[in-house]
Amino acid sequence: MWDAVYNQQPLNTFLPCGYVILSRRQKASMISLHTRLAGILGVGFSLVVVCSGMSVAEQSETAGGWRKYEANPVLGGSLGTCFDVALLKKSSIYRMWFSWRPKKAIALVESTNGINWSQPEIVLGPNGSTDWEEEVNRPVLVRRDDGYHMWYTGQARKQSWIGYARSANGRTWQRVSTKPAISPDAPWEKVALMCPHVIWDESARVFRMWYSGGEQYEPDAIGYATSPDGIAWTKSGANPIFKSDPSIGWERYKVTACQVEPRDGWYLMFYIGFRDIDHAQIGVARSRDGISNWERLPANPIIRPGENKWDHDACYKPFAIFDGAKWLLWYNGRHGGVEQIGLAFHNGLDLGFK
Repeated sequence: MWDAVYNQQPLNTFLPCGYVILSRRQKASMISLHTRLAGILGVGFSLVVVCSGMSVAEQSETAGGWRKYEANPVLGGSLGTCFDVALLKKSSIYRMWFSWRPKKAIALVESTNGINWSQPEIVLGPNGSTDWEEEVNRPVLVRRDDGYHMWYTGQARKQSWIGYARSANGRTWQRVSTKPAISPDAPWEKVALMCPHVIWDESARVFRMWYSGGEQYEPDAIGYATSPDGIAWTKSGANPIFKSDPSIGWERYKVTACQVEPRDGWYLMFYIGFRDIDHAQIGVARSRDGISNWERLPANPIIRPGENKWDHDACYKPFAIFDGAKWLLWYNGRHGGVEQIGLAFHNGLDLGFK
């Protein structure tokens, strides 16, 4: 009996031309086969995943056990372009800080289920008194006993920098300085640093930042830096610590905009891969130290555009939370010039690494 890849159920649905199925005996070589074929055939190639209750069309939009929320998008519509989010969960409330392009600002919304959101409230807007914050966007939040810490992207003059602000409640923010916290100064960083992701490492007593650097319209790779206070940062001499792999079709052009989640002795990285400047998908990798020896998930890309849907052209900037039973992953999808926020789920903690 033939089985679908990554699944133990018999194949019992029609598969269109261009998909590959493997027998149980062939599964031992599945991972290496997937990697080789994906590199040769590029983003259009997919090994089929047959999951109970999922149609073939749904399967082609996700992999590795992920499924999109059927009523996506969950934020956008009349708000205009909403993109690049960061979330925290406190008790039963999800709080999302999102980039609101029409307002050139960062706004806050709240939800009890991650799907239905409150009306947005702008919490950090452009700053006319500096020369680098004509627009602010792409936030990340850390909550500690001393309050909320936000790093964000400031943009002006076709360049980007990363700024830092603090808050007692996540709503009212005070910028720490009129200067950026971290700026592009290495050759690979070119004119833009953006998309920070920061965690507080209690054992080392430092903030750890993963950021994207390179071009202003979609940076090129991911760098790493540390700071004892969130203000003065030391960049890694190994930067960029995560780059595109030209042998993997779907991410051969760029990788960027990551979230890093410490979990069970690993650092999980959710990231964007670009096959070209206009088309992006979402993947996962892991590393023991969060810096080196990154191992990509064989099922990548896990979130893929839906043909003629709201995320037809690209799936950008993932942010995932594990709620104890399942992963929830928010991302911004683009169709034409409009970006909106969608949601995907994955049951259980195990993402499929071996």
